[in-house]
Amino acid sequence: MVITEDLTENEWKIARAIAQTLVQADTDANELGKAIAYLRNYAHQDGTKLFDYLKTLVRNGRQIGHSKRTSDYYQAIENTCNQYLRAYQDHPSVVLHILGWSYRLMRYYQNAEPVGESARQAEIAEVVSTHDFRVGQILDATVTAIKGNKVTYTILETIKLTEKEPKKAKSLFEGQTVKVEVVALKEDGSLKKVKCVG
Repeated sequence: MVITEDLTENEWKIARAIAQTLVQADTDANELGKAIAYLRNYAHQDGTKLFDYLKTLVRNGRQIGHSKRTSDYYQAIENTCNQYLRAYQDHPSVVLHILGWSYRLMRYYQNAEPVGESARQAEIAEVVSTHDFRVGQILDATVTAIKGNKVTYTILETIKLTEKEPKKAKSLFEGQTVKVEVVALKEDGSLKKVKCVG
C-alpha cells in the first residue's frame, strides 16, 4: 500500500528527528534503506515485526555485518526507531512513510552542512549583523582553550576564534577575560583574525 498524502506536522518532526539522530551517529543510510525494504516486504501487515527484525540485526550484527561499524549502525537504527516509532507500531504504513522520508532527509543532511551547525551559524550571523566590526577595534574576549601556543577566544559569547599567540599563551589561563584587537575581517564583516592586547 502506498500512501500519497503528506505527513502530519508531528510525523514530519519525527522523520527529521530520526534523520538527524542517525546522521549525527554517522549511520550508513543504506542500512536504514534495508530496514525500509524489510518493512515494505515482510512487516507491512504487522509493524511489530520491524522492531523484532531490528533487534535481531543488533543481536547478530557482528556475524552478518560487512564491517565492524555495521553493528553500530544497527544499534543506532534500533535505538532511534524504538525512541520515535514505537507509538506507530500498529500503523506500519505510517512507519514506512516516516522512514521513507527519514531516509531521503538523511541523504540530504549527509550532503549538506553538518546537522546542528545551522542554528549555531544563525546565532553567529545574528551577532555579526548587529555589530559593526572594524580593524583596530578592541573587544572583550574570554579565553576558552589553550593548546600549546594556540589560544581560543570566545567573543560576544558566540564567536570562537583560535589564534597563534606565541608570546602570550603561557601567561593566559582558561576562563580569563582579555582585550583583543581586530586584525582582519571576512568579506561578510565577521571577525577573521584577532590578537590579544591585554
